[in-house]
Amino acid sequence: MAFFGNIAKRIFDIVAALAATIVFLVPWMIIAIIIKIQSPGPAIFKPVRVGKNGKPFTLYKFRSMRVDSGAIHATTLRGDSRIFPFGAFLRKTKLDETPQLLNILKGDMSVIGPRPEDLDNAKEMYKGKYARILDVKPGLSSIASLYDYTHGEKYESEELYNKEFLPKKLDLEVYYVVHRSFFYDIRLILRTVKIIAQIASGKENFDEPKELSLVSHCEQSEAIHTQGASV
Repeated sequence: MAFFGNIAKRIFDIVAALAATIVFLVPWMIIAIIIKIQSPGPAIFKPVRVGKNGKPFTLYKFRSMRVDSGAIHATTLRGDSRIFPFGAFLRKTKLDETPQLLNILKGDMSVIGPRPEDLDNAKEMYKGKYARILDVKPGLSSIASLYDYTHGEKYESEELYNKEFLPKKLDLEVYYVVHRSFFYDIRLILRTVKIIAQIASGKENFDEPKELSLVSHCEQSEAIHTQGASV
């Protein structure tokens, strides 16, 4: 069943990414021109990310930060001075991520899946229970990336983000890997469109995703089961 599920997911990815690529062709050209005018340098940023089973690949996204942005940070925080004005608009509307449709067509990514991390972050993050995040292809969107979009980008301290927010984000990635299905993917696509539209129209406050409470419940149940078995 898993084999046929993977085939269905791949077919859906190709059809959806191809249709969206056709729609975005003209907007992509306009975006690239505006980036070049507002911030000298390449329009497309090509970082190396970690894919399924730890395989690295080149990810495509529109550049939203100045080329001479200085120190490298693992997390983009509120009021990040590296982001130029049009880049802020691209990030707010998630248009900067749309070139990853090409990654989906190449087979590096899926429409829905854990967000791909860079090599150094992956080595630190994907340990223990989080190692299974690499069991599936990374995605253009996920429940964890939506949570980061609505809550994580409000942090102003990288240390606080890593301490308070990152563990919950990784728990959500694992939740998706365990509970992934075609219909769950469809629901996440609809949630992605809804949240992007809400943020673009000015909404700032969002409830935490219901999956987060389910993660906590599962962990509590597992802990109780483990304690019972050891008595």
